[in-house]
Amino acid sequence: MSVVEAQEVRNHLLESNEHYRQLAARHHELDHRLHELTVKPYLSDSEQFEEVTIKKRKLALKDQMERMAREYARRDRPS
Repeated sequence: MSVVEAQEVRNHLLESNEHYRQLAARHHELDHRLHELTVKPYLSDSEQFEEVTIKKRKLALKDQMERMAREYARRDRPS
């Protein structure tokens, strides 16, 4: 699947799949919080832990979204 096709699949899922939209929204929320942390000049121990946790959660969400996109492309997308 080309980059353009992959983006088309993601766009379609954002429009048509509530679960995918929820995952994308949560990923965006975590990305926003991560940005808030990264602009701080110093992170407390708890903030450092939060940063690592957010990165792991974002990656898990991204993996789940990519699995959904691959499955959709394989099964549901016309050739």
